[in-house]
Amino acid sequence: MNNQEASKVAGVIAAVGTGNLGQRLCTLLESDIRFDMSCAYLFRFDQPAVLLHDGYKGMVPAKTLSAYLRGGYLLDPFYVACMNQHPAGLWRMSELAPDSFFSSGFAISPDLHPCVSSTHGSLVEELGYIVPLQPHTAIVFSLMKAQNHGPFADGEVRRLQTLTPVVSAAFEAHWRLRPEESAEAADKPRSQLESAFVDILQGQLTDAQRYIAKLLLQGHSNASIAHLLGISEGTVKVHKHNIYQRLQISSNSDLFRLFIEYISQAGR
Repeated sequence: MNNQEASKVAGVIAAVGTGNLGQRLCTLLESDIRFDMSCAYLFRFDQPAVLLHDGYKGMVPAKTLSAYLRGGYLLDPFYVACMNQHPAGLWRMSELAPDSFFSSGFAISPDLHPCVSSTHGSLVEELGYIVPLQPHTAIVFSLMKAQNHGPFADGEVRRLQTLTPVVSAAFEAHWRLRPEESAEAADKPRSQLESAFVDILQGQLTDAQRYIAKLLLQGHSNASIAHLLGISEGTVKVHKHNIYQRLQISSNSDLFRLFIEYISQAGR
């Protein structure tokens, strides 16, 4: 480690427990890695997401970021991975996303997803560090690259992987030094945001149908849902038909529209 890199690591250490941690980590990483945006979120089950670091550099409209924080994050593969106790470390969005995610309403909606991380004509590629803090609580620190700059190169990914212990230790220490955030997570009554995921369907669908609707919104195909639930694709199709019929809709796009309407009402 040379003097310049040591100075940057010292800057990260000094920023732990402050609002500058994300920026100091970016300063450490950007000497070797080309990225265009960054962000860090605190994700907790049935609690609002918290934006810990805004490195969007004004490239994300305030309306989009607000919609994401109001509930759009519930469809984010990084959030879902954290709630399912996914292993810590550096992950590509594409490694976490369901099989039909990149053609889902969430992935292609610039009004809900701050970084539109799709390989199908997207604006960016996203890599994220998952830092588990306690059950159903984690921080995700993400780096995003514009499509015209190409994907993250293998050498860049290897370099980011070598820095995983630094990023993880920094955010773990940050969490311990932010007692107000820890107390809020432990003591605040659940906002039921995870449950509200399908509140728009309450009274209209069975529990099984609501869960399948949730998987559809997250970007799972019929085959993926069948595999997860241990049922046949034919049974999934029957469930989908009944879901559409009960909600008086005809497609996954219509289901996503209902979710968008719910998120919009939550902000009023």
